[in-house]
Amino acid sequence: MARAEVVVVGSGPNGLAAAVTCARAGLRVLVVEAQPTIGGGARTLDLGLADGMVHDLCSAVHPMAWASPFLAEFDLAARGVELLTPEVSYAQPLPGGRAGVAYRSLDRTVEGLGVDGKAWRSLVGRLSERTEHVVGVAMGDKRSIPQGLLRHGIPAAAAFGLGVLEQGTRAWDRRFVDDVAPALLTGVAAHAITPLPSFAAAGTALLLASLAHAGKGWPIPRGGSGAIAGALADDLRAHGGEIVTDLRVSSYDDLPPAHCYLFDTSPRTLVRVLEDRLPARARRSLEAFRYGDAAAKVDFVLSGPVPWAAPDVDRAGTVHVGGTRAEMAHAEAEVAAGRHAERPMVLVSDPTVVDDSRRVGGLRPLWSYAHVPSGSTQDVTEAVTAQIERFAPGFRDVVVASRCIPAAHLQEHDENYVGGDISAGSTTIVQMFARPTPTWNPYFSGRDGVYLCSASTPPGPGVHGIGGWNAARHALREVFGISEPVALAPRTS
Repeated sequence: MARAEVVVVGSGPNGLAAAVTCARAGLRVLVVEAQPTIGGGARTLDLGLADGMVHDLCSAVHPMAWASPFLAEFDLAARGVELLTPEVSYAQPLPGGRAGVAYRSLDRTVEGLGVDGKAWRSLVGRLSERTEHVVGVAMGDKRSIPQGLLRHGIPAAAAFGLGVLEQGTRAWDRRFVDDVAPALLTGVAAHAITPLPSFAAAGTALLLASLAHAGKGWPIPRGGSGAIAGALADDLRAHGGEIVTDLRVSSYDDLPPAHCYLFDTSPRTLVRVLEDRLPARARRSLEAFRYGDAAAKVDFVLSGPVPWAAPDVDRAGTVHVGGTRAEMAHAEAEVAAGRHAERPMVLVSDPTVVDDSRRVGGLRPLWSYAHVPSGSTQDVTEAVTAQIERFAPGFRDVVVASRCIPAAHLQEHDENYVGGDISAGSTTIVQMFARPTPTWNPYFSGRDGVYLCSASTPPGPGVHGIGGWNAARHALREVFGISEPVALAPRTS
């Protein structure tokens, strides 16, 4: 390995974003990754369930790939990453063969929601018309005012804030008459893996729901999520950066020499590596960071499509399988109480809805996970199967193979998922604004030249690269005196 000026520990989307930013600023960058493959939560692997078939290990669907200002400037399309957008962003099957369906078309969604269509338009639709400002508020560092907000974005910010106040409290049903629209929104809120209702879940719901109607919907990368990590890695190498896999950093002595370190890791890992080299106050603050409840992953191989009972659910890139709003709130409350819900909140995605290249010999992959208590060792395959079967009778008949990764074992694939917490930190209102610590610079570790850049920093979970980008810009300015913006766009000949 050549001597580096910057070492990035971890090769998830944030780590690679930080590495790309530093390399494009002209610095020598080394990325070290404990796993044999890069990508962290954006990896696509052959799990051995069917010859030649690949599965997304964690993330599968990427609303933030369109919305992220980092990825927008990086320009995934110019790097050969094809983002395929289903006509139906997400769906929520309900008892009795009914479903809420969030089409990319706001008008079509409103029409399908009948008596609550107008309420959906007023809550979600107006945010979808101003997503750049909604993203600025929701995906900022929570310490500063997003650029342009004061001049143009106050109405959108106010609408977002009022929506969070409504949907984050027991007032969340006040605007709805039927049960379909509230269930459709609650399925998105459940991405936060937190009790419902809550402000954090409401913010998640309104951000992601608005992106579903913002023209580009919720895309799925052709070939799998690993395409995003691969594009970032290719650009890093093109600018002189190096990536070394199968190299675990367990202590300070394992760190290659460098002027600056960026950790795409959990705060727990950062503390373990630096130990008493961190100032005592910073160390205590990082050790107080809370981790949340978890997901258990179940990958299926199917002989045919999921036989959803309700129309158009089979056209959705993402299906939230939890039933009614009340059922989902109960399931999340059970998890928060440390119990496995009898009918857990389940997320499902069939990439072949838009990507035929994922089919192998007439078989197709199905991605799913269920919410479970932190550290759960339970195999949830049967619970997930039964929950899908509720809304897709005959599902069992198309299952050819399956594999569960219990929540407690997700850390073996990505150490950032402490206890199976795929959000890399508890999603609470406090940790929305004090993530990972209540300091002005959330990326600074407390030790000069060392930064945290993972999903445990603002803006939080998701494949967007913003945490890495922000941390790298702090490092460039504070360690290397580089304050000029770093161009990310591909070079044109």
